[in-house]
Amino acid sequence: MLPRSLGEASKLSQSFFLIFWSHKPVLQSSFIDITASNPQFEISPHISTTELDRADTTGLSSPVIVKTFVMVAHHTGLKAKEKGPTTSESERYAQACAAVANHLIQLHEESGGKGKDVNLNSLRGTIAKKFKLTRTPPLTDIIAAVPEHYKKYIVPKLVAKPVRTSSGIAVVAVMCKPHRCPHIAFTGNICVYCPGGPDSDFEYSTQSYTGYEPTSMRAIRARYDPFEQARGRVEQLRQLGHSVDKVEYIIMGGTFMSLPESYRDWFISSLHNALSGHTTENVDEAVQFAEQSQTKCVGITIETRPDYCLDTHLSSMLRYGCTRLEIGVQSLYEDVARDTNRGHTVKAVCETFKLAKDTGYKVVSHMMPDLPNCGMERDLDQFREYFENPEFRTDGLKIYPTLVIRGTGLYELWRTGRYKNYTPNALIDLVARIMALVPPWTRIYRVQRDIPMPLVTSGVENGNLRELALARMKDFGTTCRDVRTREVGIQEIKHKVRPDQVELIRRDYTANGGWETFLSYEDPKQDILIGLLRLRKCSDRTFRPELTGQPTSLVRELHVYGSAVPVHGRNPKKFQHQGFGTLLMEEAERIARDEHGSEKISVISGVGVRKYYASLGYFLDGPYMSKILV
Repeated sequence: MLPRSLGEASKLSQSFFLIFWSHKPVLQSSFIDITASNPQFEISPHISTTELDRADTTGLSSPVIVKTFVMVAHHTGLKAKEKGPTTSESERYAQACAAVANHLIQLHEESGGKGKDVNLNSLRGTIAKKFKLTRTPPLTDIIAAVPEHYKKYIVPKLVAKPVRTSSGIAVVAVMCKPHRCPHIAFTGNICVYCPGGPDSDFEYSTQSYTGYEPTSMRAIRARYDPFEQARGRVEQLRQLGHSVDKVEYIIMGGTFMSLPESYRDWFISSLHNALSGHTTENVDEAVQFAEQSQTKCVGITIETRPDYCLDTHLSSMLRYGCTRLEIGVQSLYEDVARDTNRGHTVKAVCETFKLAKDTGYKVVSHMMPDLPNCGMERDLDQFREYFENPEFRTDGLKIYPTLVIRGTGLYELWRTGRYKNYTPNALIDLVARIMALVPPWTRIYRVQRDIPMPLVTSGVENGNLRELALARMKDFGTTCRDVRTREVGIQEIKHKVRPDQVELIRRDYTANGGWETFLSYEDPKQDILIGLLRLRKCSDRTFRPELTGQPTSLVRELHVYGSAVPVHGRNPKKFQHQGFGTLLMEEAERIARDEHGSEKISVISGVGVRKYYASLGYFLDGPYMSKILV
């Protein structure tokens, strides 16, 4: 049953709006019926306007489309004028959203479809003041107010935090249920710096999280249900204007692989089902449906420890569709690992890196400068060792400066004066020097934890540590050349520059017992990265039968950057779906055949990307996509 008025409807769900399209014959008749049966409306001619007016649906003789949340009446040729009392706050709010959308549409029309730059904050503030609102309309409501046939032109200007999809994918972080850290069983306690978990001061939190991070709060609100977490976050990103055709999951919340197999299978199945819309019996069935899903799962990242990254764990994660591992290392010093109660050795870390890369995974490690008994010089030395020693050299890195948080063993050391953090200025200096060491094939994913500053007793005092470190590097006369800094999407958003002369660049290095080739399309003059491919000639530790039957090379990553473009979509102004991925694969096949002497090339592929590789002549080979080269 329809509500009697928009004011009444807004009480039910923030804002409901009637949408009338007078250029569509069926709805035009509905619009005329409204005016005929409601004397408070009159019709007047008007060209190219967008206006939302208060309406009473009593006595309508034709169907009226009602859209939940925010929609706007956009019509060409007819306009409804209200003759009635002063509008309520909710109705003025609706009109303000419509006015912002209308202004952007007019700019689009006046520029001939090219669009004009506009200060959205200023525009929203001005219109909020005009309509006497107590708050500025958020971007989500304005996006929903844009008529459907204008969305592809207007929404890109309204995307909230465009950096979230600047790498070409939408990252969706989910959390598994709270559980104790597995190494408590043989070390007697958790790491000294680790907050959260079932035994901590922070209720409902998972291990190493406080429960107040954005991802943690979404997980708690969903009662740690993976399906609800995934669907809710995807819908949220969609409302913010992001393309969610390509999704990468990150599973957080402690050592996922230490949980029972039945729980892990249910969790992964739920994630795939959230994208495909199916209800499945097991992981294998969920993966099959996910391959055909309209929203593609292009990868899954799992956080783990070296002692839960053995052959059996790696094979299980391949079955799930996992393509990247985040492994907690924290320190390369055995004494620091022992004193902080890590529960594993640095030698175990090296073995884990080798096994993971020989299975095809991209490897990202977590490192923590400023740990007890370390010091500034030792910190710098361990990062030099990390990037120069072939036993380490991972594909990605997360730098997490040590934080003192109540309830941890480190808090007691700090309280009694036995531990002291670096000063804020010294920490910025250290991070800047570390980032200057990063080779061009490594990506720095994060530079600090997402823990809210009020919960940090001592440690990082700035929420924009990466920006401060980059500014300090500029003072030093150095630049950061990691993958993320050079990505074309980041360069466009932050520096408004686009590549001009694009070249294929090759870099070879040894890492973890194998021969690595880093292929990329770049603009070397401006140092902008468009796409990359990681090719590996594996070591003798390879254990997967698909990779040992005949000489085989392994593609561990293929990624073309730039703002996300929907699957099967084309945009000549963007770099995805322009053929760079195909060219990189062709060059990888040539190197594998002519230089590696391989007879087969295999790709570790997200389940949603398997169709793409099939179009290049690859076939499903266990969890991999493979192609015979001879």
